[in-house]
Amino acid sequence: MTLLVLQHVSKAYGGVPALRGVTLTVSPGEIHALMGENGAGKSTLIKILAGVVAPDSATIRMDGAPVVIDSPRVAHRLGLRFIHQELNVVPTLSVAENILLSQPVPRRLGLFVDWAKLNRLAGEALKTLGITHIDPRAPLAALSLGDQMLVKISSALVSEPGAPARLYVMDEPTAALTREESERLFRVLNEIRRAGNSVLYVSHRLDEVMTLCDRATVLRDGVAIDSGKLADITHNDLVSMMIGRKVQDAYPAPARPAESRELFAAIDLSGPGVGPITLAVKAGEVLGIAGLSGMGQTALLRMILGDTRAKGDMRLDGQPWRPRGPADAWQGGVAYVPAERRSEGLVLSRPIYENITLPHLSRQSRSGLLLLRGLERALSQKLGDGVRLKANTVNQRAVELSGGNQQKVVFAKALNGTPKLLLLNEPTRGVDVGAKFDIYQIIRTMTAKGLGVILVSSDLPELIGMADRIAIMRSGEVKDVVAAQGLGEEALLNLCYGRDAAKVA
Repeated sequence: MTLLVLQHVSKAYGGVPALRGVTLTVSPGEIHALMGENGAGKSTLIKILAGVVAPDSATIRMDGAPVVIDSPRVAHRLGLRFIHQELNVVPTLSVAENILLSQPVPRRLGLFVDWAKLNRLAGEALKTLGITHIDPRAPLAALSLGDQMLVKISSALVSEPGAPARLYVMDEPTAALTREESERLFRVLNEIRRAGNSVLYVSHRLDEVMTLCDRATVLRDGVAIDSGKLADITHNDLVSMMIGRKVQDAYPAPARPAESRELFAAIDLSGPGVGPITLAVKAGEVLGIAGLSGMGQTALLRMILGDTRAKGDMRLDGQPWRPRGPADAWQGGVAYVPAERRSEGLVLSRPIYENITLPHLSRQSRSGLLLLRGLERALSQKLGDGVRLKANTVNQRAVELSGGNQQKVVFAKALNGTPKLLLLNEPTRGVDVGAKFDIYQIIRTMTAKGLGVILVSSDLPELIGMADRIAIMRSGEVKDVVAAQGLGEEALLNLCYGRDAAKVA
């Protein structure tokens, strides 16, 4: 008997179909991948399952019995647990309070909150994931983004009496996690499978899907294209089903080799907790930056951008480089794509064209005083077309776009003004495979014109596939610089840990 059956699920918004007759089944004790590009209908399907969105038509069965999920409370009572890509946490509360937010509060004498029991229950939930470094009493706001996601995942593992968890629905759970945190989560998911419960798993990281999941259902344009065992298909088969076209290589080849001309150099660069660092980037080169979480990768980019005070010397295109701040850096030819597009890269409530032109307003104004809106929109349309942005109009608000298209807006903003050096911090985090390939093509197109790129990524295959050379950061310093060609993931990971570095280099 199947655990969950969805049949003939349809939903339209304003007459535009988001789902068209989708069928999906999840068996007990399996990890089932739900795949598709951004905008394929995955989020709508999850919201219907969560009781947040009402379908236009649907037949839903749990354990063979028909059910109507018309509220989150009903979904919870049926044993469905949801971990969304957006954290949905309360930063001002403690870790323990966030973990047990939806549970009855333990009390003493029926009146007072039993804080000792609350913290103990939260600690037990954290230990389910093997987490011992997070204090249940700590304010959530003091935690890193990855640790906040671990707290959110732990909260879903807490079972309420009378409503045990049966199916965990996870939307991009590893997007903000380090490799170590992700592997810890995978061990828990395998335990969930062994216990006979199930997981509906949404991720754009195809390698982890192929390794972790048993079966996959692929959505494209609101239609279920295929569903079957992952053991029977290849990585490229899965990508082809998702994007509707054949793919040969995950990473486009460079249009030409990097020039010998040095475009950017940092000499004995140091700042808070980072350095001294010496490195160079050639014109047309992608220099990858690898390292475990917290080794100074982001701090390095912020020093180059002038967002953090730094000692040492920098040169850009043969001239001394010492920006007074990010605005000065953008004007001087250095652009930045941050790791968190929603909080750092976009003003979500504003139109696309305003986001694209935001750091470049002096170029779209008369005498630096009067903005030329027509010029703004025309330039934004041109840049949007250049990054294959899918939007109704450049007047559309950024919040209304899919994650992949939001990232393309961030790239269009970075390419406005034709920068010399592009700083990329996790540029494809939470981006679907189609948009990811588009972003790689953008990088190749720009480097072919002589642009230099510094690429920070926790995705090791991405670093190997896109970089010419890779600098390894440990403890805030660059310890090794190796050629990417011919480098394997295991060898790169060993370098990040400081193991066998001499052999690989």
